Amino acid sequence: MHNGVMQTAEGPDLRYPTGKYQPPASITAGHRREWIDTLAETPGKLRAAVAELGAEQLDTPYRPGGWTIRQVVHHFPDSHMNAYVRFRLALTEDEPVIKPYHEHLWAELADAKTSSIHSSLRLFEGLHGRWVALLAALTPEQFQRTFNHPEIGVRNLEWTLGMYAWHCGHHLAHIENLKTRMGWR
Repeated sequence: MHNGVMQTAEGPDLRYPTGKYQPPASITAGHRREWIDTLAETPGKLRAAVAELGAEQLDTPYRPGGWTIRQVVHHFPDSHMNAYVRFRLALTEDEPVIKPYHEHLWAELADAKTSSIHSSLRLFEGLHGRWVALLAALTPEQFQRTFNHPEIGVRNLEWTLGMYAWHCGHHLAHIENLKTRMGWR
């Protein structure tokens, strides 16, 4: 890793600047607390990361062929709303089969490509407020509840929590690394 960006033989890995999600072999209560804290802190970090960006900057892709910063901001609540619902389904049903969604197509919809980021920032803050409250109240046994994702198989909630904590850092790194590369600091 160099300046917060994973390196490949070809140079910085702009698509996966923090690397791909690799959960620990054994997830502990400490991991869960750390991941819940990450979810609690990310809305403020996202708001701060984009606070000074103008329209042209928001419409800059974080990598060639990648989403714009605007699309990344809108992706946060899109993705995390799906995750929040998956958690609630797993907590209230026996291993529900969840519905995948095509995030790349959601990012191409007009609201994700052109609308103000402010509604998504507010939505993300409110969503994470609810999600963190739910997560903080879960027992260790509840974190073992599962859902079945048709594309990746059965996952428990603690694995999924770790993946969404990683997801927060993954997309924040896209924004921060672009700001650094473009000299927007």
